Amino acid sequence: MNMKTKIIILLALVVLFTGCEDLLTPANENNRGLEDIYEDPAFAEGLLLNGYVRLPSGGYSFNDVATDDAVSNNSYNGYLLMATGKWSALNNPVDKWTSALAAIQYLNIILTETDKVEWAKTGEYTKEMFNDRIKGESYGLRALFMYYLLQAHGGLSASGELLGVPILTEPLDGQSDFNLPRNTFEECVKQIYNDLELAESYLPLDYEDVTDSTDVQIPSKYAGKTTISDYNRVFGAYNHQRLTARIVKGIRAQVALLAASPAFSEGSSVTWADAANAAGEVLDLIGGVSGMASNGGYWYAKANSSEIGGLALGVNPPEVLWRTNVSEQSNLEEENFPPSLYGNGRVNPTQNLVDAFPMANGYPITDSNSGYDANNPYADRDPRLNLYIVVNGSKLGNSTIYTKEGKTTDGIDNISTSTRTGYYLRKLLREDVNLNPTSATSQKHYVPRIRYTEIFLTYAEAANEAWGPDDKGSFGFSARDVISAIRQRAGIAQPDNFLASVGGKDDMRKLIHNERRLELCFEGFRFWDLRRWKENITEPAKGMLVTADDKYVINTVEKRQYNDYMYYGPLPYSEVLKWGLTQNAGW
Repeated sequence: MNMKTKIIILLALVVLFTGCEDLLTPANENNRGLEDIYEDPAFAEGLLLNGYVRLPSGGYSFNDVATDDAVSNNSYNGYLLMATGKWSALNNPVDKWTSALAAIQYLNIILTETDKVEWAKTGEYTKEMFNDRIKGESYGLRALFMYYLLQAHGGLSASGELLGVPILTEPLDGQSDFNLPRNTFEECVKQIYNDLELAESYLPLDYEDVTDSTDVQIPSKYAGKTTISDYNRVFGAYNHQRLTARIVKGIRAQVALLAASPAFSEGSSVTWADAANAAGEVLDLIGGVSGMASNGGYWYAKANSSEIGGLALGVNPPEVLWRTNVSEQSNLEEENFPPSLYGNGRVNPTQNLVDAFPMANGYPITDSNSGYDANNPYADRDPRLNLYIVVNGSKLGNSTIYTKEGKTTDGIDNISTSTRTGYYLRKLLREDVNLNPTSATSQKHYVPRIRYTEIFLTYAEAANEAWGPDDKGSFGFSARDVISAIRQRAGIAQPDNFLASVGGKDDMRKLIHNERRLELCFEGFRFWDLRRWKENITEPAKGMLVTADDKYVINTVEKRQYNDYMYYGPLPYSEVLKWGLTQNAGW
């Protein structure tokens, strides 16, 4: 008897002995209700974790492709389409609306219900400590998602009012009023600040194990009410990479920088001094400029592989304030290695970005003191150029990459996976990844959510705007001090005569903006920075053709088609239709 016959007989027997009525009656659903969270803390924590899982993680957006820093050789890339005239309220690759509001809904539920949850049945005061931590994480995450919403969807109405998004602090249900208007940008910022303050009041600076019964690490609010083991159970090192007060301070610095920037300052009471102080408070925890990580410019590289391998316990390297988990993979390299190394060459840095790197003596290539040679354009340049970008003749791993015309498949537009600009991405990639199908290997990677270099650059920008290049504020270091340390770390020749020649606030602003461009390239900052600065977003993307006879020819690769109203992103078209929300002007 074959298998098909056996199955038919078995089904017939099932019908015979169970009866048609039982077969057609739906089984009881195993859906759990909200009331189940009160006695099941793991189930309750799932509401909070719904906030964590909606954080951008696991990779990079590479929205640089929508700016003057990069293009893509993938004609279907969302950022490429966006930059070339197809950005709309229906097609928005930087949309945060649905994911952020979904996270806020879950966080609002847990904040409403957490006091009723039996977080722990053993340990003196343990239930209360768990409740505090859950509240702190939830408030902090809610603030972060509101920041994402303001960054992506805050903007000017047709009447000229700077608007944010509807403020939601209670969970929505079937009886809720969904026709909520957008709050002002200022009201949204105040809500974020309030949530961050609450988060700090509940969370420790860091999650670390306490080792002594008299250890002052235990906050006074818990001292004498709990034991070492119970405190470590809630606030110990096991919880690394969950939200902490240190991370909350970093988020506040990000929010303050956005709110103080030209695109948003008229609708915000946050000042440049506020932004500088928010960043300074974070940096003060690591000793200011003296605490700048020496490997902060190449934290991702093979040279730090032993450091990366040691992060499994959740600790952070000196450059990183908050990060994702470590994973072993080769996706970044598969997408961005040149075709000669079996990659797809997707993200192509532009000539615009290459030209932004100064010479090794610190002078911009346009300065007469730089020594720049257009016939030998990569000689004696800022070491970061070779660290971040593959140029013609660069070594990548053990291979030499030639983008020269007619030399290899790595040349401009040679095959579908070749560069369009004459450059390939090096930054973020592990050069010890091997994509050869016969001997392929992967390596450990992680993605920083907040790097200290970002916070240093935030401080430099805000301090310069608030007090000028050399005022040290209340933290003992100035905007110039920060930029000096970053450039010295990068390998700019010392003394840095160009930096010394930069006098006023305006010239220092140009330098700070450029240093931010270089240090944070390909990490998802340029798109937002150009908009909050209200700087040129229509600069065409350029490339460099190296001809067969070794001539260097700069050409336009891709035009940028943006309108002035696109300094602010749109609300989703469907949400405007459904709820009558005020759309940002122009969309």
